[in-house]
Amino acid sequence: LGDVACFSFFPGKNLGAYGDGGAVTSNDKDLIETIRRIANHGRKDKYTHDVIGVNSRLDGLQGAVLGVKLPHMEDWNARRRSRAMLYDSLFKDTPVRPLGVAEAAAAVYHLYVVRVPEAERDRLVTVLNDQGIDAAVHYPVPLHMQPPLAGSQTTALPVTEQAAREVISLPVYPEMTDEDVHRVADTLKDAIA
Repeated sequence: LGDVACFSFFPGKNLGAYGDGGAVTSNDKDLIETIRRIANHGRKDKYTHDVIGVNSRLDGLQGAVLGVKLPHMEDWNARRRSRAMLYDSLFKDTPVRPLGVAEAAAAVYHLYVVRVPEAERDRLVTVLNDQGIDAAVHYPVPLHMQPPLAGSQTTALPVTEQAAREVISLPVYPEMTDEDVHRVADTLKDAIA
């Protein structure tokens, strides 16, 4: 996955713990040792802190929860993919535009994100929510426009900014039935018409 890969185990993720958690992987032993040290208060040994660190160790309970869930991940992700493919088929020839996935990639659909006309986005989320459908807008403010980074971007990012104004996340989870997917898609298509 690269020199280093990071994984979130936030409870809402495909492989979520009961609380916050995450993991970092790498084949670089020195880099992993540095990461372990930073995650454990910057400690080299029990009483020596040779770098500034934090307390971000995964506790045993979270590890146990993840250990029970991990064997199911392949099946759960396959089910999410099948839900996404059904959505894709239901949104053909409509103003609802599912986000694409690169051919070389295999999305796990933590979120199923679509683009809708900007002027309609907030109203559509309200309509879906009013019908008991847990639709949401994730990341409405692009990273380069967040206060700590504001003004640091030297290149315009109009596509990013437009997407942030158009995206809606629709429910997707392994237990969704075909009927559930049809209901979400039909409600959105009826509201956008």
